Amino acid sequence: MTVLKEISIGESLETTLKPVNRMDLIKYSGSSGDFNPIHTIDEEAKKAGLPGIIAHGMWTMGNLSKLFTPYYEDGYITDYNIRFSGMVFLNDVLTLKAELVEKIDQSLLFDVKAVNQHEKDVVKGKIKFELC
Repeated sequence: MTVLKEISIGESLETTLKPVNRMDLIKYSGSSGDFNPIHTIDEEAKKAGLPGIIAHGMWTMGNLSKLFTPYYEDGYITDYNIRFSGMVFLNDVLTLKAELVEKIDQSLLFDVKAVNQHEKDVVKGKIKFELC
């Protein structure tokens, strides 16, 4: 595992999630209070013009922060700026990526993204991580 205090510009963090499943989205609906049926009921998603249910954008965004979970003792995220760029469907396999683009004192700025199994970006943005 990379030690964030020793990471250099251009180095990356990466992890792949298990395939998106309906139960993950049902649980997220309950915890977030977002009960829009396009996230859990196939027929409702199709009525909305979608090919099937889609994951909550914030579910995807929240998962992206998992890249930094192993480093909770080293510091914390101080800024998180995300743009949604694609939909996430059931059984999609997301790979989460963060590349260090700037390092100033204790502040690390990462370009982050989540890509699906077709290498299509579904979320892109920046995370600022402050070392302790």
